[in-house]
Amino acid sequence: MSIRRPPAPLLDALLVAAALLDVWVHADFSEPLRPAFALLAACALVLRRRLPRVTFLLTLPAVLLSDAVFAALAALYTLASLTRGRTLLVVCAVAFTVSNLVSLPSPGLEFSAPSTFISFGYTAATAAAPVFLGQLVQARRDLSLRLAEISRARDHERQLTAQTVLARERAALAREMHDVVAHQVSLIAVRAGALQVGSHNADVREAAATIRKLSVQTLEELRHMVSVLRTAGGSPAELVPQPSLADLQRLVDNSGIETELRTDLPDSLPPPVQRAIYRTVQEALTNVRKHAPGAGAVVRIRHEHTTVRVTVTNGPQTRPALSLPGANYGLVGLRQRAELLGGTVTCGPTTDGGYQLSLELPATGRR
Repeated sequence: MSIRRPPAPLLDALLVAAALLDVWVHADFSEPLRPAFALLAACALVLRRRLPRVTFLLTLPAVLLSDAVFAALAALYTLASLTRGRTLLVVCAVAFTVSNLVSLPSPGLEFSAPSTFISFGYTAATAAAPVFLGQLVQARRDLSLRLAEISRARDHERQLTAQTVLARERAALAREMHDVVAHQVSLIAVRAGALQVGSHNADVREAAATIRKLSVQTLEELRHMVSVLRTAGGSPAELVPQPSLADLQRLVDNSGIETELRTDLPDSLPPPVQRAIYRTVQEALTNVRKHAPGAGAVVRIRHEHTTVRVTVTNGPQTRPALSLPGANYGLVGLRQRAELLGGTVTCGPTTDGGYQLSLELPATGRR
């Protein structure tokens, strides 16, 4: 579990407060010049992120004139975490060490005294600690950025691999659709045309004409799909035509069902929401044709505040239903699409023996 860092302004405020406490403890207020420079050093820490070098220079006089060194150590750490100049850091560490050993206005440094060398070593170690810590933080930050770059590169590689596999699958699917499905639909259209011409029954001719018309439309859609599958790039959205609300009326008119469409939706809805509405109405009307032949349907689409509600209701069947093949994936796909957009799909029988399918989506189309 990672520990959340405090916000930058709060951390800066805490550092300034600690520096002021250091001034209050160590500064000699009998000489106004010393605490003045110490206070300046403490307040300069607010500039440490934007101007780390200037901040360190502003804290250095406080080290020369007083024992309040916390602000200078904090500024040195910030400089070490933000700069890559090793020479600059060595110079700053030496400057802190010498300034801490020298007492102005009367220098008290005596190189002959053994204690001076001990103090020099201790002070140099004190200056080196924030430098090493800052460099460690910088290295950790660089490592995190490098790991993020590697992760993005791997994701991109996986995406390219998936696109290559998808392209091969599209090509195979296009061949199957062209060689098998399109051929069989063409035969249906030809046989329906022959039945339309050769039959003397008006109802049979009308049914054959409808079959032929739908077969020709299906062939056109298949050709479009084969073309898209063969030429589409890596985006899955290019695999199929993308319908919108403008196509709803044509969908209802060509459904072969007596359908009433009531809608008050604006054209400014996001494309994913429009596609979800279209596919819901399409699946509902398909189910009406399959399971309730002869029944009429009512499609209601409403926009209420931030929610879009779609309801498709059909009455009871008036003719026996034919046994048609189906994978039973239609409603599952609708529910998955709705969940991706933050919505829900519900369905069930009505009291009059019909059926109702409802879709509820946020109008913003959350993904």
